[in-house]
Amino acid sequence: MKDKRPDEDKLSGFLDSGTMFDGVMKFHGSFRIDGEFKGKVEADAVLIIGTKAKVEADLNVSHIIINGSFKGNINASEKVEVNREGRVVGVIVTPKLSVEEGAFLDAQCQTSGQEIPAAPAEAGPR
Repeated sequence: MKDKRPDEDKLSGFLDSGTMFDGVMKFHGSFRIDGEFKGKVEADAVLIIGTKAKVEADLNVSHIIINGSFKGNINASEKVEVNREGRVVGVIVTPKLSVEEGAFLDAQCQTSGQEIPAAPAEAGPR
């Protein structure tokens, strides 16, 4: 089954460059941040962080696409994408993680829903 790509042309909200927002954000549908945001996001939807955006937050979203700067905690129920211009510092918990070549990632990552395989026992003479 092929991953469906969120439609970036159909945004339900937008925080433009030159805009600063500090607080709690909740939304339905895709939302794009190109400005500065500090706080918390709770949405069962797609969040897009633009190339010039600076975000410092605790996120609970379904899918996030990071092209700008992010610092904080991400809990994504579907997927986290860090594109080549993306910069992430923090903690990521998601079932699917995609990091494009050239991206900066300094994060503790956990892909939930997957078991860590046990280390194989060493075979040797007895």
